[in-house]
Amino acid sequence: MTYLKIEKNYSNNTLVNYSADLKDFSIFISDKDIQKIDYLDLRRYLAALRSKEHSRKTIARKLACLRSFFKFLYKEGYIKSNPAIGFSTPKIEKRLPIFLDVTEMTKLLEAPPSDSIAGLRDKAILETLYSTGIRVSELIGLNVDDIDFISGVIKVVGKGKKERICPIGDKAIRAIRTYLEKRGLSGIKGKTPVFLNKAGRRLSDRGVRRIVDKYIHIASLREDISPHTLRHSFATHLLDRGADLRSVQELLGHMNLATTQIYTHVTTQRLKSVYDKTHPRA
Repeated sequence: MTYLKIEKNYSNNTLVNYSADLKDFSIFISDKDIQKIDYLDLRRYLAALRSKEHSRKTIARKLACLRSFFKFLYKEGYIKSNPAIGFSTPKIEKRLPIFLDVTEMTKLLEAPPSDSIAGLRDKAILETLYSTGIRVSELIGLNVDDIDFISGVIKVVGKGKKERICPIGDKAIRAIRTYLEKRGLSGIKGKTPVFLNKAGRRLSDRGVRRIVDKYIHIASLREDISPHTLRHSFATHLLDRGADLRSVQELLGHMNLATTQIYTHVTTQRLKSVYDKTHPRA
């Protein structure tokens, strides 16, 4: 776990999950010597996971954890052979991301009130998520000096603690500036968190979820929306308006283009729907 944290820069969520996964495997394998664990043991473990009706996503993560674990053991010389080599994980069915159309998005962005500091903060949060497409973990990690108000860009720390620069729109910049001025932070730089909770501490991801849920209800939007929906909406709207996939990949901070390609299925599905409804020979 120290190796994953320091050398691989894995996120805290991944570290927590992998730690639990290794404990689960340790219980399953009992007191068997680590040198004697083989391919068949992993097959039995996979069968046990399936019998417990774990989702494919959970099984894939647990097996990815074991592949990483045994690779580490082999590399460090703790085992003479790697039983996880060639061990394939189940394919995860890719579900199309949920997104808001432009009208729904506008309704959500206009929901926060402007007569309180909490309302101004919430407005700035929603505008920033939609304007940049950043993850909630990246949003709550923003400090005041990460925002270049003149150039219209922000610096975020993404997965694997990798930094990237994201453009941010004028409306989001204005919303952040208004909120910070209300807090008395006009012109102040430094490691001051941009978004605070009522106690004056850095806002948590759970806090952002509650804020989004609140305005979903106020705007009378469907209940299956999460903060990540704003990221999906950001990507979908860019592609709908002619952005190329490679640029969207860069903006989202995806390592692989294949991850971004899920959004092309969304836009293709929409085009097909329009075609079916409007073409006389469809």
